[in-house]
Amino acid sequence: MSRHEMSRHKITGDGTIQLGHGSGGVLTRELIRDVFLARFDNPALAPLMDSALVKIGGSEVAFTTDAYVVKPLEFPGGDIGTLAVCGTINDLAVMGAQPVALSCAVIMQEGLEIELVERITQSMQRAAAGAGVPIVTGDTKVVERASCDGLFITTAGLGVFDGPDRPRGTLRDGDAVIVSGALGDHGTAVLVAREGLKIASSVESDCAALNGLVEALRPFFSGIRIMRDPTRGGLATTLNEFVEGAAGVGIVLREGDVPLSDGVAAICELLGLDPLYIANEGKLVLVCDAAVAGKVVAAMRAHPLGARACAVGTVTPTYPGRVCLETTVGGLRVVDMLVADQLPRIC
Repeated sequence: MSRHEMSRHKITGDGTIQLGHGSGGVLTRELIRDVFLARFDNPALAPLMDSALVKIGGSEVAFTTDAYVVKPLEFPGGDIGTLAVCGTINDLAVMGAQPVALSCAVIMQEGLEIELVERITQSMQRAAAGAGVPIVTGDTKVVERASCDGLFITTAGLGVFDGPDRPRGTLRDGDAVIVSGALGDHGTAVLVAREGLKIASSVESDCAALNGLVEALRPFFSGIRIMRDPTRGGLATTLNEFVEGAAGVGIVLREGDVPLSDGVAAICELLGLDPLYIANEGKLVLVCDAAVAGKVVAAMRAHPLGARACAVGTVTPTYPGRVCLETTVGGLRVVDMLVADQLPRIC
Protein backbone atom coordinates (compact mmCIF):
# COMPACT_ATOMS: atom_id res chain seq x y z
CA MET A 1 0.00 0.00 0.00
CA SER A 2 1.44 3.39 -0.99
CA ARG A 3 1.88 6.20 1.52
CA HIS A 4 -0.97 8.08 -0.14
CA GLU A 5 -3.22 5.02 0.04
CA MET A 6 -2.31 4.49 3.71
CA SER A 7 -3.13 8.13 4.42
CA ARG A 8 -6.53 7.90 2.73
CA HIS A 9 -7.36 4.70 4.59
CA LYS A 10 -6.50 6.38 7.88
CA ILE A 11 -8.68 9.43 7.37
CA THR A 12 -11.71 7.80 5.79
CA GLY A 13 -12.00 4.55 7.76
CA ASP A 14 -14.96 2.88 6.01
CA GLY A 15 -14.66 5.24 3.07
CA THR A 16 -17.11 7.86 4.29
CA ILE A 17 -16.97 11.09 6.25
CA GLN A 18 -17.72 10.51 9.95
CA LEU A 19 -18.91 13.00 12.58
CA GLY A 20 -15.44 12.75 14.12
CA HIS A 21 -14.03 14.45 11.04
CA GLY A 22 -15.79 17.60 12.27
CA SER A 23 -14.46 17.45 15.83
CA GLY A 24 -11.61 19.89 15.31
CA GLY A 25 -9.23 17.20 16.59
CA VAL A 26 -7.00 14.56 15.04
CA LEU A 27 -9.47 13.36 12.37
CA THR A 28 -10.25 16.91 11.27
CA ARG A 29 -6.57 17.75 10.95
CA GLU A 30 -5.91 14.59 8.94
CA LEU A 31 -8.83 15.36 6.63
CA ILE A 32 -7.66 18.93 6.05
CA ARG A 33 -4.04 17.91 5.56
CA ASP A 34 -4.59 14.94 3.27
CA VAL A 35 -7.61 16.04 1.23
CA PHE A 36 -7.79 19.84 1.23
CA LEU A 37 -4.29 21.14 1.98
CA ALA A 38 -2.85 18.61 -0.47
CA ARG A 39 -4.79 20.35 -3.25
CA PHE A 40 -4.99 23.97 -2.08
CA ASP A 41 -1.57 24.39 -0.50
CA ASN A 42 -0.09 27.91 -0.67
CA PRO A 43 1.97 30.11 1.69
CA ALA A 44 -1.08 31.88 3.17
CA LEU A 45 -3.00 28.65 3.85
CA ALA A 46 -0.14 26.40 4.95
CA PRO A 47 0.16 27.66 8.57
CA LEU A 48 -3.52 26.66 9.12
CA MET A 49 -4.13 29.59 11.43
CA ASP A 50 -7.55 30.90 12.44
CA SER A 51 -7.14 33.56 9.73
CA ALA A 52 -4.93 33.73 6.67
CA LEU A 53 -2.56 36.68 6.33
CA VAL A 54 -2.93 38.12 2.83
CA LYS A 55 -0.89 40.94 1.31
CA ILE A 56 -2.84 43.60 -0.61
CA GLY A 57 -0.54 46.18 -2.09
CA GLY A 58 1.84 47.17 0.67
CA SER A 59 -0.48 46.13 3.49
CA GLU A 60 -1.27 42.83 5.17
CA VAL A 61 -4.84 41.87 6.12
CA ALA A 62 -6.39 38.94 7.99
CA PHE A 63 -9.03 36.95 6.10
CA THR A 64 -11.14 34.09 7.46
CA THR A 65 -14.31 32.05 6.86
CA ASP A 66 -16.28 29.58 8.97
CA ALA A 67 -19.46 27.49 8.61
CA TYR A 68 -21.95 27.03 11.45
CA VAL A 69 -24.15 23.94 11.77
CA VAL A 70 -25.00 23.92 15.49
CA LYS A 71 -27.89 21.76 16.68
CA PRO A 72 -30.26 22.97 18.11
CA LEU A 73 -30.40 26.32 16.32
CA GLU A 74 -31.27 28.08 19.59
CA PHE A 75 -29.74 27.24 22.95
CA PRO A 76 -29.32 28.91 26.37
CA GLY A 77 -27.14 32.00 25.92
CA GLY A 78 -27.29 32.19 22.13
CA ASP A 79 -28.25 30.81 18.76
CA ILE A 80 -26.64 29.97 15.45
CA GLY A 81 -26.74 33.64 14.38
CA THR A 82 -24.84 34.90 17.43
CA LEU A 83 -22.37 32.07 16.97
CA ALA A 84 -21.78 32.85 13.28
CA VAL A 85 -20.98 36.50 13.93
CA CYS A 86 -18.91 36.07 17.10
CA GLY A 87 -16.97 33.05 15.87
CA THR A 88 -15.66 34.78 12.77
CA ILE A 89 -14.86 37.99 14.63
CA ASN A 90 -12.91 35.92 17.14
CA ASP A 91 -10.92 34.17 14.40
CA LEU A 92 -9.72 37.61 13.29
CA ALA A 93 -9.19 39.05 16.77
CA VAL A 94 -6.94 36.23 18.02
CA MET A 95 -4.55 37.03 15.17
CA GLY A 96 -4.19 40.53 16.60
CA ALA A 97 -6.27 42.01 13.78
CA GLN A 98 -9.09 44.52 14.11
CA PRO A 99 -12.19 43.02 12.44
CA VAL A 100 -13.69 45.54 9.99
CA ALA A 101 -16.33 43.68 7.93
CA LEU A 102 -18.25 40.39 7.70
CA SER A 103 -20.16 38.52 5.02
CA CYS A 104 -22.88 35.95 5.64
CA ALA A 105 -24.34 33.17 3.49
CA VAL A 106 -27.52 31.56 4.82
CA ILE A 107 -28.79 28.18 3.60
CA MET A 108 -32.39 27.57 4.68
CA GLN A 109 -34.51 24.47 4.42
CA GLU A 110 -37.93 24.52 2.79
CA GLY A 111 -40.60 24.74 5.48
CA LEU A 112 -38.49 26.62 8.02
CA GLU A 113 -40.49 29.14 10.04
CA ILE A 114 -39.84 32.72 8.89
CA GLU A 115 -40.27 33.85 12.51
CA LEU A 116 -37.27 31.71 13.46
CA VAL A 117 -35.22 33.18 10.61
CA GLU A 118 -36.12 36.67 11.83
CA ARG A 119 -35.02 35.88 15.40
CA ILE A 120 -31.71 34.53 14.20
CA THR A 121 -31.19 37.52 11.90
CA GLN A 122 -31.89 39.87 14.82
CA SER A 123 -29.29 38.01 16.87
CA MET A 124 -26.75 38.52 14.09
CA GLN A 125 -27.60 42.23 13.98
CA ARG A 126 -27.15 42.62 17.75
CA ALA A 127 -23.88 40.68 17.82
CA ALA A 128 -22.40 42.59 14.88
CA ALA A 129 -23.48 45.99 16.25
CA GLY A 130 -22.19 45.14 19.72
CA ALA A 131 -18.79 44.25 18.31
CA GLY A 132 -18.73 47.24 15.97
CA VAL A 133 -18.27 45.03 12.90
CA PRO A 134 -20.88 45.46 10.10
CA ILE A 135 -22.20 42.68 7.86
CA VAL A 136 -21.57 44.18 4.43
CA THR A 137 -22.46 41.44 1.97
CA GLY A 138 -24.16 38.06 1.85
CA ASP A 139 -26.21 35.45 0.05
CA THR A 140 -29.26 33.26 0.67
CA LYS A 141 -30.21 29.84 -0.68
CA VAL A 142 -33.20 27.55 -0.03
CA VAL A 143 -32.93 23.76 -0.30
CA GLU A 144 -35.53 20.99 -0.21
CA ARG A 145 -36.98 19.68 3.05
CA ALA A 146 -34.64 17.50 5.12
CA SER A 147 -31.63 18.72 3.13
CA CYS A 148 -29.82 20.85 5.74
CA ASP A 149 -31.41 20.24 9.13
CA GLY A 150 -33.05 23.65 9.28
CA LEU A 151 -30.50 26.33 8.64
CA PHE A 152 -26.73 26.62 8.09
CA ILE A 153 -24.74 29.87 8.10
CA THR A 154 -21.33 30.65 6.65
CA THR A 155 -19.60 33.89 7.61
CA ALA A 156 -16.35 35.36 6.34
CA GLY A 157 -14.43 38.25 7.83
CA LEU A 158 -11.75 40.81 7.02
CA GLY A 159 -9.41 42.33 9.58
CA VAL A 160 -6.65 44.95 9.49
CA PHE A 161 -3.56 45.43 11.62
CA ASP A 162 -2.82 48.58 13.58
CA GLY A 163 0.95 48.75 13.90
CA PRO A 164 3.68 46.13 13.65
CA ASP A 165 3.09 44.34 16.97
CA ARG A 166 1.00 41.18 16.95
CA PRO A 167 1.21 37.82 18.75
CA ARG A 168 3.49 35.66 16.62
CA GLY A 169 6.30 34.54 18.86
CA THR A 170 7.75 31.16 19.70
CA LEU A 171 6.93 29.34 22.92
CA ARG A 172 9.78 29.57 25.45
CA ASP A 173 10.68 27.82 28.68
CA GLY A 174 8.88 29.51 31.58
CA ASP A 175 6.12 31.18 29.52
CA ALA A 176 2.70 31.38 31.18
CA VAL A 177 -0.54 29.85 29.84
CA ILE A 178 -3.53 32.09 30.60
CA VAL A 179 -7.27 31.65 30.06
CA SER A 180 -9.85 34.45 30.17
CA GLY A 181 -12.42 32.59 32.25
CA ALA A 182 -14.37 29.45 33.15
CA LEU A 183 -14.28 26.76 30.46
CA GLY A 184 -16.83 24.49 28.84
CA ASP A 185 -19.95 26.66 29.09
CA HIS A 186 -20.86 26.61 25.38
CA GLY A 187 -20.55 22.88 24.75
CA THR A 188 -22.33 22.05 27.99
CA ALA A 189 -25.22 24.43 27.27
CA VAL A 190 -25.70 22.94 23.79
CA LEU A 191 -25.55 19.41 25.20
CA VAL A 192 -28.27 20.10 27.79
CA ALA A 193 -30.50 21.82 25.20
CA ARG A 194 -30.04 19.18 22.50
CA GLU A 195 -30.60 16.15 24.63
CA GLY A 196 -33.39 17.70 26.70
CA LEU A 197 -31.60 16.59 29.84
CA LYS A 198 -33.66 16.86 33.00
CA ILE A 199 -30.84 18.58 34.83
CA ALA A 200 -31.39 21.68 36.95
CA SER A 201 -28.70 23.77 35.28
CA SER A 202 -27.98 27.48 34.93
CA VAL A 203 -25.25 26.90 32.36
CA GLU A 204 -25.47 29.21 29.37
CA SER A 205 -23.25 29.48 26.32
CA ASP A 206 -20.35 31.90 26.67
CA CYS A 207 -20.81 32.96 23.04
CA ALA A 208 -19.27 36.45 22.71
CA ALA A 209 -17.13 38.59 20.42
CA LEU A 210 -13.60 38.86 21.80
CA ASN A 211 -12.29 41.82 19.79
CA GLY A 212 -12.80 44.23 22.68
CA LEU A 213 -10.95 41.96 25.12
CA VAL A 214 -8.09 41.51 22.64
CA GLU A 215 -7.84 45.28 22.20
CA ALA A 216 -7.34 45.60 25.96
CA LEU A 217 -4.28 43.35 25.56
CA ARG A 218 -2.72 45.34 22.72
CA PRO A 219 -0.15 47.05 25.01
CA PHE A 220 1.24 43.57 25.76
CA PHE A 221 1.29 42.13 22.23
CA SER A 222 5.11 42.14 22.14
CA GLY A 223 5.13 39.71 25.09
CA ILE A 224 2.28 37.48 23.88
CA ARG A 225 3.48 34.48 21.85
CA ILE A 226 0.14 33.16 20.59
CA MET A 227 -3.63 33.55 21.16
CA ARG A 228 -6.60 31.37 20.27
CA ASP A 229 -10.28 30.93 21.12
CA PRO A 230 -10.55 27.29 22.26
CA THR A 231 -13.64 26.19 20.31
CA ARG A 232 -13.94 22.64 18.90
CA GLY A 233 -11.77 20.26 20.93
CA GLY A 234 -11.63 22.71 23.83
CA LEU A 235 -8.56 23.85 25.76
CA ALA A 236 -6.82 20.48 25.42
CA THR A 237 -6.83 20.48 21.62
CA THR A 238 -5.83 24.16 21.41
CA LEU A 239 -2.82 23.64 23.68
CA ASN A 240 -1.77 20.58 21.65
CA GLU A 241 -1.82 22.81 18.57
CA PHE A 242 0.39 25.29 20.44
CA VAL A 243 3.09 22.69 21.22
CA GLU A 244 2.88 20.97 17.83
CA GLY A 245 6.16 21.86 16.15
CA ALA A 246 7.34 23.96 19.12
CA ALA A 247 11.09 23.73 19.56
CA GLY A 248 11.77 21.40 22.50
CA VAL A 249 9.03 22.56 24.84
CA GLY A 250 5.67 21.34 26.10
CA ILE A 251 2.99 22.62 28.47
CA VAL A 252 2.10 21.53 31.99
CA LEU A 253 -1.45 22.42 33.04
CA ARG A 254 -2.45 22.70 36.69
CA GLU A 255 -5.85 21.06 37.11
CA GLY A 256 -6.61 22.96 40.29
CA ASP A 257 -6.17 26.29 38.52
CA VAL A 258 -8.44 25.55 35.53
CA PRO A 259 -11.63 27.58 36.17
CA LEU A 260 -15.00 25.86 35.75
CA SER A 261 -18.48 26.99 36.70
CA ASP A 262 -20.25 24.85 39.28
CA GLY A 263 -22.81 23.84 36.66
CA VAL A 264 -20.22 22.66 34.12
CA ALA A 265 -18.26 20.80 36.79
CA ALA A 266 -21.41 19.03 38.02
CA ILE A 267 -22.63 18.05 34.53
CA CYS A 268 -19.19 16.79 33.48
CA GLU A 269 -18.93 14.66 36.62
CA LEU A 270 -22.45 13.31 36.14
CA LEU A 271 -21.96 12.41 32.46
CA GLY A 272 -18.31 11.46 32.59
CA LEU A 273 -17.15 14.28 30.29
CA ASP A 274 -13.71 15.89 30.36
CA PRO A 275 -14.16 19.69 30.52
CA LEU A 276 -10.74 20.22 28.93
CA TYR A 277 -12.22 19.00 25.62
CA ILE A 278 -15.54 20.86 25.74
CA ALA A 279 -16.03 23.75 23.30
CA ASN A 280 -16.02 27.41 24.24
CA GLU A 281 -17.22 30.32 22.08
CA GLY A 282 -16.27 33.35 24.16
CA LYS A 283 -13.01 32.47 25.84
CA LEU A 284 -9.42 33.36 25.08
CA VAL A 285 -6.33 31.26 25.76
CA LEU A 286 -2.85 32.67 25.26
CA VAL A 287 0.79 32.00 26.01
CA CYS A 288 2.92 34.96 27.09
CA ASP A 289 6.27 35.88 28.58
CA ALA A 290 6.13 35.23 32.33
CA ALA A 291 7.39 38.79 32.87
CA VAL A 292 4.09 40.25 31.61
CA ALA A 293 1.74 37.49 32.79
CA GLY A 294 0.52 39.42 35.83
CA LYS A 295 -0.27 42.50 33.74
CA VAL A 296 -2.03 40.40 31.09
CA VAL A 297 -4.25 38.77 33.72
CA ALA A 298 -4.99 42.17 35.29
CA ALA A 299 -5.93 43.66 31.89
CA MET A 300 -8.24 40.71 31.19
CA ARG A 301 -9.93 40.98 34.59
CA ALA A 302 -10.62 44.67 33.97
CA HIS A 303 -12.74 43.66 30.94
CA PRO A 304 -16.24 42.14 31.38
CA LEU A 305 -15.30 39.05 29.32
CA GLY A 306 -12.16 38.34 31.35
CA ALA A 307 -13.38 38.65 34.93
CA ARG A 308 -12.16 35.11 35.86
CA ALA A 309 -8.88 35.27 33.93
CA CYS A 310 -6.03 33.33 35.48
CA ALA A 311 -2.79 31.49 34.74
CA VAL A 312 -3.39 27.75 34.37
CA GLY A 313 -0.08 26.36 33.18
CA THR A 314 3.57 26.79 32.22
CA VAL A 315 5.69 26.09 29.17
CA THR A 316 8.45 23.66 30.04
CA PRO A 317 11.23 21.70 28.31
CA THR A 318 10.49 18.69 30.57
CA TYR A 319 7.81 17.23 28.24
CA PRO A 320 8.67 18.45 24.72
CA GLY A 321 5.76 18.34 22.26
CA ARG A 322 3.36 17.22 25.01
CA VAL A 323 0.58 18.73 27.08
CA CYS A 324 0.49 17.22 30.58
CA LEU A 325 -1.89 17.79 33.47
CA GLU A 326 -0.87 18.00 37.10
CA THR A 327 -3.96 16.61 38.80
CA THR A 328 -5.40 17.85 42.07
CA VAL A 329 -4.40 14.58 43.76
CA GLY A 330 -0.75 14.92 42.78
CA GLY A 331 -0.71 12.79 39.63
CA LEU A 332 0.43 13.61 36.12
CA ARG A 333 -1.29 12.55 32.90
CA VAL A 334 -0.83 13.27 29.23
CA VAL A 335 -3.57 15.37 27.63
CA ASP A 336 -3.70 14.41 23.96
CA MET A 337 -5.48 16.15 21.11
CA LEU A 338 -9.15 15.22 20.76
CA VAL A 339 -9.75 12.19 18.51
CA ALA A 340 -13.47 11.31 18.71
CA ASP A 341 -15.78 14.21 19.49
CA GLN A 342 -17.60 14.12 22.82
CA LEU A 343 -20.37 16.19 21.27
CA PRO A 344 -20.59 16.94 17.52
CA ARG A 345 -22.41 19.89 15.91
CA ILE A 346 -21.65 22.39 18.68
CA CYS A 347 -20.67 25.26 16.37
